[in-house]
Amino acid sequence: MGEWITGLVDGAGYGTIFLLMLLETIFPPIPSELIMTLAGTRTTGPDALSLPLAIAAGTAGAMLGNTAWYVLARRLGLDRFRPFVRRFGRVLTLDWRGVERADRFFDRFAGAFVCLGRMTPTLRSLVSIPAGLFGMPLVPFLVWSTLGTAGWTAGLAVAGHLLGARAGAVDRWLGPISFAVIGLMVAIYLYRVVTWRRDH
Repeated sequence: MGEWITGLVDGAGYGTIFLLMLLETIFPPIPSELIMTLAGTRTTGPDALSLPLAIAAGTAGAMLGNTAWYVLARRLGLDRFRPFVRRFGRVLTLDWRGVERADRFFDRFAGAFVCLGRMTPTLRSLVSIPAGLFGMPLVPFLVWSTLGTAGWTAGLAVAGHLLGARAGAVDRWLGPISFAVIGLMVAIYLYRVVTWRRDH
């Protein structure tokens, strides 16, 4: 997959960056770390792209996908989600009391959760779902989500711009962090499945 993305980005325009970042939000194994650092390398040398426009294209593509997930989760809503919790509580490691606690947490910290979540490897692709389920208003969602997404995208693109041919080092550094986050999430999930007891 890395070679395929590298080949696309090597001759990329802003539209390619937009589409790759849109795909990244729909299919999380496509790494934004690789897409945007390579896009950053295209902002130096002959026929260079504009760094601000490359960041804007990546942010816009990611935000289109982020918003699509938010809309789907918002349409599902907690009322429709409740039967899933009742039926698949162990698989989801959730009961309704836990959902209510998460809802109260989200009411207090939604903005920070969305903004910081967008800058966390792996988790950034999942943030839209609780935001939609718990009914975060659209405008704050877009504001906080765009801030976090733009920060993540800009950081990767600037790193690629500064490192040039050594931009692959960013992916080699962030890649293990992403895998560590995934491994931690899987371990926590398995522990919750084994120890899960319905509260309510």
